[in-house]
Amino acid sequence: MGDPNPIPYPNASTSTSTTPSSSSAAVPTPPPPPRPQLCLVQPSHKKKHKPIKIFRVFRSVFRSFPIITPACGFPYFPSGFPDGNKISGSSRVTGTLFGCRRGRVTLSLQEDPKCLPMLVVELPVATNVLQKEIGGGMVRIALECEKRAEKDKTKLMEEPVWTMYFNGKNSGYVVKREAEEEDLSIMEVLRPVSMGAGVLPGKTGVEGPDDELAYMRAHFQRVVGSKDSETLYMLSPNGDNGPELSIFFVRI
Repeated sequence: MGDPNPIPYPNASTSTSTTPSSSSAAVPTPPPPPRPQLCLVQPSHKKKHKPIKIFRVFRSVFRSFPIITPACGFPYFPSGFPDGNKISGSSRVTGTLFGCRRGRVTLSLQEDPKCLPMLVVELPVATNVLQKEIGGGMVRIALECEKRAEKDKTKLMEEPVWTMYFNGKNSGYVVKREAEEEDLSIMEVLRPVSMGAGVLPGKTGVEGPDDELAYMRAHFQRVVGSKDSETLYMLSPNGDNGPELSIFFVRI
């Protein structure tokens, strides 16, 4: 038979509530590190414009289009490229091409690396494809749009939508957009870089080359032919070769 007067055990719930164990206390999660403060300044000629909602709609639609390269005739441009790094009547700007390796590449133009972008466009070509083409030789990108009426004062670089030709092939549409927070963060990280190429860590936790953000930054000579045509010639760092990349902006 069992003991008629068993010894009672202490109430576990009561003792736990009165004397909590220090080892079971939850450790607070540290807050995420703050984003670096932006030190980019406005370009000297920049005027603030309110973003137009319809352009955002265009951008979201065009970004959903696949990257296509049907054969198409390349629009005519004057032949030949400038020699050296000095072109009469031109100005120098900083151009940055960046994007995830299998994602679309973004072009950002700045007066210099310390300024806010004066132009941001997303190109309908994958970053790794552009890298391969530039590594293989000269690359021509043409951004084409329709001419406006004579009284229209819209500047060429303010056009909202373009058709892009990549080495003579129609690649799709390009939409100008306002610089987003991610664009500004990348420009801030690259602020000390005047020229060069490399990779930055991706924004996701997945490791691998496809997650890395590749970039290429160079000086470009900006040559204004008329109110309907401008050209960007990428300057070679050593100055003894012609441009590996030329970008044409033209109204036809």
